[in-house]
Amino acid sequence: APLGRLHTCHAQGAGDPMIRLFKHYISHAVVLLATIDVLLLLAAAEAGWQLRAGQIAMHLGGAGERLGQLAGFSAMMFAAMIAVGVYGPDALRSMRFATARLLVAASLGIIGLTFFDFLLGGQNLWRSTLAYAMAFAIVLLVINRFVVGRIVGTDAFRRRVLVLGAGLRAERLLKLSQRPESGFTIVGYVAMTPSQPVVPGAVSRDAIENLTAYVDSLKASEVVLALEERRNALPLADLLRIKTTGVHVNDFSTFIERETGRVDLDTVNPSWLIFSDGFSSGRAVSSFAKRVFDLAASGLLLLISAPVIALFALLVKLDSKGPAFFRQTRVGLFGQNFDVIKLRSMRTDAEANGAQWAQKDDPRVTRLGKFIRMTRIDELPQTWSVLKGEMSFVGPRPERPEFVADLEEKLPYYAERHMVKPGITGWAQINYPYGASIEDSRHKLEYDLYYAKNYTPFLDLLILLQTLRVVLWHEGAR
Repeated sequence: APLGRLHTCHAQGAGDPMIRLFKHYISHAVVLLATIDVLLLLAAAEAGWQLRAGQIAMHLGGAGERLGQLAGFSAMMFAAMIAVGVYGPDALRSMRFATARLLVAASLGIIGLTFFDFLLGGQNLWRSTLAYAMAFAIVLLVINRFVVGRIVGTDAFRRRVLVLGAGLRAERLLKLSQRPESGFTIVGYVAMTPSQPVVPGAVSRDAIENLTAYVDSLKASEVVLALEERRNALPLADLLRIKTTGVHVNDFSTFIERETGRVDLDTVNPSWLIFSDGFSSGRAVSSFAKRVFDLAASGLLLLISAPVIALFALLVKLDSKGPAFFRQTRVGLFGQNFDVIKLRSMRTDAEANGAQWAQKDDPRVTRLGKFIRMTRIDELPQTWSVLKGEMSFVGPRPERPEFVADLEEKLPYYAERHMVKPGITGWAQINYPYGASIEDSRHKLEYDLYYAKNYTPFLDLLILLQTLRVVLWHEGAR
């Protein structure tokens, strides 16, 4: 899953397979890469100042005197790197992909720094030092990826997992481990029941005299319980001994949630949702902070985007017959209906035969509609719903009542996504393409449940940043 999930910081227990920061699991490789990146950004910023000072024979003084400029450069560049997907799985696998994203991030970072410097009076950052710092940063960050990539490629950061189970769930873990971006490798399977194993090479539990010693011999750092049926098969004594040796023990649903950033509807049950970590009662402060941010950001965005909305409203009118805006009923917080306003991107007769899912290359979309959907300009008027408190910037996408009634009958726990305020962007939007079917809705629901379960302000921040990636590369737009 992309970088991000935060709330209250928990100390890591012995054997924790990943670094847990504010309720979010982040792989060791990403943490190492990001930590070195921040240090290199600080070094690049300082090198830019030193080079320029040497050219004009200027005495700079100590680096502490420029701490604000150095930190500002590093923070803006780091935020831009997160936003464009520099820490995503593709960027960690491919040097070409990583370099391209780094160039985009550096460009966006410099634009952002120039804008803020202009707001602050234009005396804090020099264009020459920014140019030098950007050049140094790109070179250093590419080298960092090359070096760390070589280390990660040697499996130094891949966790060693032993799977207790050899059925369909174990097979799903096998497929998950075979993904290039996977952060773990499976060192063995133990068939806990006499049933015929589905995965090859599974060892029968009866053939293992001491399971704890077997885990130690494989140097496993984590054990995952992947039983098809737990009744009378849960090896409590074995699990307790393994746990007390410092090896991390996880159930299947929790492991899937951690590795994929979604709640697995195929295996989750009500008791897991009730007793697992999440749905914190301490989110009252977070909700207040979220509302304050929504009010300030929506007011500012409406002010800035008003000319853009007005321009495209005029273009929509000129492009096709009908109103520039359209109003549609959606289901919001606690299942209450509200109206959203968007720039019209479809023909006025688009739903003459009733509500329909949007499809790829939908013929109902107008010429201009394709562009404003791809760039998300059609979403800008929804900021008014955020200002009124009916929506938030971040949350599950609100669906139409006609679809909700059908989805609640066909998908378990669908109503639970309405326990948080709907949003313009969300965890599902940055992790899964546009949903246009029951199956798509099922996958998006898994991400929405994850968000509802693990909501924090930091997760909101990461979603907002990574929405830029979705807009820049048109991911999921229809």
